[in-house]
Amino acid sequence: MIGAAAGMLGGALWGAAGPAEGQAKREAPLALEGPASPVPWKRYADWPKPSWDNFNTLAKTDASPPAPKPEAVRKIAEEIKGDPAQGQKLVFDRSRGGGCLACHAMGPATAGAQVGNVGPDLSEIGNAGRTDEWFYNYIFDARVYNPETVMPPWGAHGLYNGEEIRHMVAFLKTLKTPVKYRSDADNPEKRPVPKEDRDNLDALVNPGMWAVDKAKELWSAKGPSGGACVACHANPEAQFKTWAASMPRWEQRLNKVMGVEEFVFRHAKATTGHSWLMQSEQNLAMAVYLRHIANGAEIKVDVTSTPAKAAAARGHQLMERKIGQLNFACLDCHAPAKGALKWIRGQWLGESKGQIPHFPTWRTSRLEIWDIRKRFQWCGVAIRANDLPPDAKEYGELELYLTSLNNGLKFNVPGIRH
Repeated sequence: MIGAAAGMLGGALWGAAGPAEGQAKREAPLALEGPASPVPWKRYADWPKPSWDNFNTLAKTDASPPAPKPEAVRKIAEEIKGDPAQGQKLVFDRSRGGGCLACHAMGPATAGAQVGNVGPDLSEIGNAGRTDEWFYNYIFDARVYNPETVMPPWGAHGLYNGEEIRHMVAFLKTLKTPVKYRSDADNPEKRPVPKEDRDNLDALVNPGMWAVDKAKELWSAKGPSGGACVACHANPEAQFKTWAASMPRWEQRLNKVMGVEEFVFRHAKATTGHSWLMQSEQNLAMAVYLRHIANGAEIKVDVTSTPAKAAAARGHQLMERKIGQLNFACLDCHAPAKGALKWIRGQWLGESKGQIPHFPTWRTSRLEIWDIRKRFQWCGVAIRANDLPPDAKEYGELELYLTSLNNGLKFNVPGIRH
């Protein structure tokens, strides 16, 4: 299909990536039927196993228990007499959503615990004059006091029961002494901010560079239909020099946002017969290579055409959507007004801008390459929300909006991060 209408609708086009200089833009062939990821989608075997069907995901908004009405507090008639020692064990327990120390310092006992500072320092909360009722309700479901809180609804979402919360209240009431850190590395207010300065394009430094070499092999590999990428794209370094910087984009034939990884699957399937499903080794290699070719190009995704603008707006809404048993939204961790540019335990939470240019990224903690959709999946699982297939339309819209926040930044792929 040739013509201005196709360009205005935002389909995946040949353009600068076309097989001949100056060729009119036309829609790239795509396999339009079926999913671009394995069916049924199964969570990675080495990831947490539980299923959180009773809580919201990016695709399901009516599963979590409803938020309480403001000021609908649970009345506590008598003084809470729990066990402070048991409460401290519960507060320090990392097995239930990461524990309270992920966001709060809590007195001298936490001096070497690598606490976070997303929430306030509670080391002297026992001097604040708070009632037992206030303590109990803030732990059970802080939304009764602050509907916009990033505090998980520990009781309402079943992470702690009423008796356990009473023990935690008893412990909090004992906190009356400031914490004295052993070093700046222990103090989240003084801990040095991590700076990534490794040469990510040096194969001796970044194992993720294997993907570039692998993709060059795949480029010439004939598929079941006898075709190969090289047949139409003999000089990819020139033909695709900026293409990836325009992705993801709205694809009208699929009625969804399509990123590089889904394009690789659908275009290769249509032209060569290769079935390089999203997040397969071959798909990752090609996705890295296409962005690697565009290194130095400024990211410039379309969020102005009518369908792209609407998709980006939905992506913004998805970033604000509370999901999972911990009831977090993307912006709770990645907006400076909330958790961004702070520590959650020993992990620095970066803001949304700057997250895209280095993806796909070699993760030293996992010894593998992750594309941005896998990062989305992991973020969901980490806050106890079921992950979606990588080709889910919600991930596409989220990727489009997040990438638009990175417009103007330059690709540097493959990245390397912990």
